[in-house]
Amino acid sequence: MSHDWNDLAGRLSASLALSAPPIAISFRRGPVGGIAPFDAPMPEPLPDGRTGRVPAGCVFWMHAAESTFGTVAEDHGNCSVGSLTHGFKTLDEVAGNSDVAALLDTGWVTMDVVPQIPVVTEKPGAVVYGPLAQTPIDPDVVLLRLNAKQLMVVSDAVPGLRIEGKPQCHIVAIAKEQGEIAASVGCALSRVRTGMAATEMTCAIPASKVDEVIAAIERNAVADAAVAKYAADDAVRFA
Repeated sequence: MSHDWNDLAGRLSASLALSAPPIAISFRRGPVGGIAPFDAPMPEPLPDGRTGRVPAGCVFWMHAAESTFGTVAEDHGNCSVGSLTHGFKTLDEVAGNSDVAALLDTGWVTMDVVPQIPVVTEKPGAVVYGPLAQTPIDPDVVLLRLNAKQLMVVSDAVPGLRIEGKPQCHIVAIAKEQGEIAASVGCALSRVRTGMAATEMTCAIPASKVDEVIAAIERNAVADAAVAKYAADDAVRFA
């Protein structure tokens, strides 16, 4: 591997005081040997054919905090949006699905916006998820689950940080395809399906930029500590 991902994961967790470990996401052209597939039953398909091993691909982020596993297109298939953003399906292939119809019917998204959603351009043969500290292969994207204060720290370290909205999963495509660091305030679909806390947001970092992000966070930590101390000392006057 090109980096000591265990060391970088530890520095990320320490510098941001993360409550959830950094996640490695690796897009592969074909099956990856030596990595166990995600093992969960497939529910019966809906009339449009949709089913998958989890309700949506973002749910894999939660499982990836515990172990490393591989996934294929079928595993992601219950969520048409996630299948689109991760490059497993084209817009034409998912446009007629019932979940897409539900999103359009409610006005949650409009069809003129859908083609603008960032997507992974090359269909992957597999996507590997797992804790960054344990990754057996170099990832493409590192995903963080953050609270507001932690996002503040990342934003200070990354001037011009992109803050995105729905769908939450498209920040993975931004990091992989555009090489940009992107955070998301989340989306109603993902929050329900993942069970993420209301206080949590996410941030996707191209793996090639993790070193520089950590270095900037660590540099800024000294100034942040000094300012926090000043504010605390100053607040004593109002006690």
